[in-house]
Amino acid sequence: SSWPHGNPVSQPIAQPVSAMDSNAPKLAKVEKVLGRTGSRGGVIQVRVQFMYETSPELAGRSLIRNVKGPIREGDILALLETEREARRLR
Repeated sequence: SSWPHGNPVSQPIAQPVSAMDSNAPKLAKVEKVLGRTGSRGGVIQVRVQFMYETSPELAGRSLIRNVKGPIREGDILALLETEREARRLR
């Protein structure tokens, strides 16, 4: 069991999180809980505002997103995707 390139367990390489890293989650603060949606009310619609720390280019912009699980105003979400916006509740 000799591995040609050393240890088979790959070690994560620490990298500084730069503004260029588009895969880094963007932090957004929940401004307002708009209501429940989904066929069983298991999804909560919220308005979030992006925070400057992780995304200076998005800072201050707000979106409406659907969130599953417990949430309240003031919570901070880590959004992996920032292009999509949820449709408004009817």
